Amino acid sequence: MFEFFDQLTLLLVAAAFIAGIVDSIAGGGGMITIPALLLAGIPPVEALGTNKLQGLFGSTSATIAYTRKGHIDLVSLWPAALMSLIGSVFGALLATVLPVSIIRGALPVLLILIALYFMLKPNISDIDRTSRIKPFLFGITIVPLIGFYDGVFGPGTGSLFMLAFVSLAGYGILKATAHTKLLNCASNLGSFVAFSLVVTINWKYGILMGIAQFAGAQIGASLAMRVGSKIIKPLLIIVSLGLAIRLMLETDNPMRVWLGF
Repeated sequence: MFEFFDQLTLLLVAAAFIAGIVDSIAGGGGMITIPALLLAGIPPVEALGTNKLQGLFGSTSATIAYTRKGHIDLVSLWPAALMSLIGSVFGALLATVLPVSIIRGALPVLLILIALYFMLKPNISDIDRTSRIKPFLFGITIVPLIGFYDGVFGPGTGSLFMLAFVSLAGYGILKATAHTKLLNCASNLGSFVAFSLVVTINWKYGILMGIAQFAGAQIGASLAMRVGSKIIKPLLIIVSLGLAIRLMLETDNPMRVWLGF
């Protein structure tokens, strides 16, 4: 029993619990869990697959919490969720032949731009605005593209969905957060299924961390629904900038080569 819950396992579970709180509010939970899995000695590909498993618990938990309070209409949104799932399956299956290095190099810049958008846009609130794109077109273009990215690489998926919902669909920030969790749940499911077919999954860590993520996501979603944009907006900015910095600090990030570091 004590060997099953050793110190390393407890640290991973704690990391997943914190990630569940953060991810359910602003996304970016993988910024905590992926480094934790790698530091635990899990091989990179196995860490990605295991992270998809535990992340699925968290995104499902947040989706349940937001749906229970009426922030998500599952009946009208299931087609978009299906497109996110399909996109993520193709992304995960094609990850080995896509120019992932280019994505890894460009993503920090994109995340910084996302942070600046939310930082400098003064009228972002919980109130919906006029959309700039038809829901059908949004669902068959933007959603599967972001789902595809989640399958290929993953970090920053929540920030990308948030940006799309706020800037294109005209959603208020709380509604965007809730819908992001549903579509991220679908993309997590699709990419996890694809990963499980081709890579080894650490089921012990994945399930234990997943349970912790589930609990953390319930707390985070409840906090987001009580406070709304007052906590979501600043946390989204912090998470986006933090993820950008972490990616740029990776020794094998192409941006370091491009900039001569």
